[in-house]
Amino acid sequence: MKAIDCLVNVHLGDDKQPEWMVRVKEDYFKGGASFFHSPELPELIDAMDAAGVERAILVSRANKGPDRAARYAEQRPDRFALAIGTFNLLRPMKALRTLESYVRDYPVATATVGPSFWGDGMYPPTDAVYYPLYTKCCELDLPLCMNTGLPGPPIPGEVQNPIYLDRVCYRFPELKLCMIHGADPWWDTAIRLMLKYRNLRLMTSAWSPKRLPASLLHYMSTRGRDKIIFASDHPVLSFERCLAEAANLGLTDEVRQAWLHDNAMSFFFADRAKAE
Repeated sequence: MKAIDCLVNVHLGDDKQPEWMVRVKEDYFKGGASFFHSPELPELIDAMDAAGVERAILVSRANKGPDRAARYAEQRPDRFALAIGTFNLLRPMKALRTLESYVRDYPVATATVGPSFWGDGMYPPTDAVYYPLYTKCCELDLPLCMNTGLPGPPIPGEVQNPIYLDRVCYRFPELKLCMIHGADPWWDTAIRLMLKYRNLRLMTSAWSPKRLPASLLHYMSTRGRDKIIFASDHPVLSFERCLAEAANLGLTDEVRQAWLHDNAMSFFFADRAKAE
């Protein structure tokens, strides 16, 4: 069964990582040397082919200019699209112009923002500082991925409680919004919000499939079959590990196909999904 991996890192070894990132590698994920590996393009494609990943969304850092991810997407738009993040939302006009330029010049699937990872974790998603980004994503018909759940690093996490998205979804029903990195320990809140709002999704990035809670597996097998999207956060978790664990969860083929592939196609690649 083919998969679309909706969050893949290719730059983690390009720069010296902050101390909190080293701690999350060692204390939270118990990661090895491959955790901060930056693959070359042929290596990445070989790993995807071996695992059955037909397409990947690569994390790209807007504050770094065209980076490794942007180069890969430019060279192989048939295999890669971009998730554009690291915006300084305290300078919104520069951030929005950067986003527009990426959408114009590269295959961009989504914008990303992590409330705990900028501004010292001081700005919940209901803060007006996010409104220019929400509005621009609506104008561009571009999905927005937002971190939810307590983050692994030892940084403030309250701003990533998914309950904040209740007001965001209410005020911006046109916004295609996806919670990423799960929603621990607020899984039931996230599920209740997805029942409530048609425009809201959840991505299982950075979560070992065998560790996903029973409530989420039940939801994705019933009323939420079209709401849950697969991602590994490779190399934090490898393609092989995540897809092998996904195959052993006891899901039906239809549910697994929706999670691993079809929901990403309809949410991030709607035009391509219609063509196929």
